Amino acid sequence: MSRRGHVSLRTCLGCARIDEQRALLRIVQRGPGALALDVERRAGGRGGYLHARPECWGRFAARKGMVRSLRIAVDRAARAALVAQLRVGAESEG
Repeated sequence: MSRRGHVSLRTCLGCARIDEQRALLRIVQRGPGALALDVERRAGGRGGYLHARPECWGRFAARKGMVRSLRIAVDRAARAALVAQLRVGAESEG
């Protein structure tokens, strides 16, 4: 069976819109209660996806409770730390 033309779709954890996987940033759990950006998209375990837009980051940081794609509850402090990491990365690129 050929996979030519297949496009992987993922849901943004911020805005909940479905988009192509390659258009999203992958995040993974790094230790208990810590999240990190998976730049190479090769980290083991479950991952979640965010658009590379500050609006999505803010919505993700404001939420509380479970992150279904990661199957863990992530507190707001860990979300805020990830968003701060994303903002620093975005500022250094631009």
